[in-house]
Amino acid sequence: MSPKGRGPAKPPESSRINGSTAAQKRLAAQRALAAAASARAARRRRLTTVLAPVVVVIAVLAVFVAVKVAGGSSGPKSGIKAAAAAQSVAGAVTAVPAAVLDQIGTGDLTTPPTALTGAPLTVNGKPRVLFVGAEWCPYCAAERWSLVIALSRFGTVSGLGEVSSSPSDVFPNTATLTLHGASYSSQYLSLTAKEIFSNQVSGGSYQPLDTLDAADQALFASVGKNSFPFIDIGGKYLISGASYDPGVLKGKTQAQIAAALSDPSSPIAKAVDGSANMITAALCKLTGNQPASVCTAPGVTAAAAGLPS
Repeated sequence: MSPKGRGPAKPPESSRINGSTAAQKRLAAQRALAAAASARAARRRRLTTVLAPVVVVIAVLAVFVAVKVAGGSSGPKSGIKAAAAAQSVAGAVTAVPAAVLDQIGTGDLTTPPTALTGAPLTVNGKPRVLFVGAEWCPYCAAERWSLVIALSRFGTVSGLGEVSSSPSDVFPNTATLTLHGASYSSQYLSLTAKEIFSNQVSGGSYQPLDTLDAADQALFASVGKNSFPFIDIGGKYLISGASYDPGVLKGKTQAQIAAALSDPSSPIAKAVDGSANMITAALCKLTGNQPASVCTAPGVTAAAAGLPS
């Protein structure tokens, strides 16, 4: 207790000194911790400044490598150059026996034509078929076989060539025909067939072949969406892409494919001939089922049931 009349007793001098020293030590420790944290933050900023350009360079290189892997180191590559089709090949594809086509029916067809609602496509009073393809295109490679078989049932296809699709695209080096320079005669139908590009590359691009007139170019753009192949069947049906799996032709030559078309047990015949029957059925819708011998054949009538109305 403090003596009466006096203020509170003061702590001993040594206690004040010790308390002041402890507070100073705590303050010094806090300042040291803050300085250390500031130094670490500064180091991180310097490290980020140094590493950021490195990270960007690594990211750019990664994208570059990914593009190279996806697209190939030299872009599109040339395929085997087009040449006149061997007589045996042209003869086999344009004269597949009706009995074989009837036995196959729709076969291994996967994608039938779709219906069109625009104006009829005709020339000189005949329904017209417009084919727009490219020799490098693997889906065109598959569809040409079926198209030529079907057209041959209504007339004569001549001047066919042989070519292969691009070796640097999907389904590489698919053996096929080319309609570049081919002609068609028929009392029932008219054909316009254009191969817009070859399979030969120059300057990193496929080289141009045929050109479309303005009206057909407009159809190709508006209806076909500039996609190969584009087959407008009289303004009534559209084929865009392949009607069957092009992989069935893998590793085969034109001669092997052509020979297989007359074998109803062959996977190639089931795919190609099945698609040909469907195209034939679509063409019969344009010709009023003429010739009757073709349009009433069992394989064609079976395919006609699958056509969109």
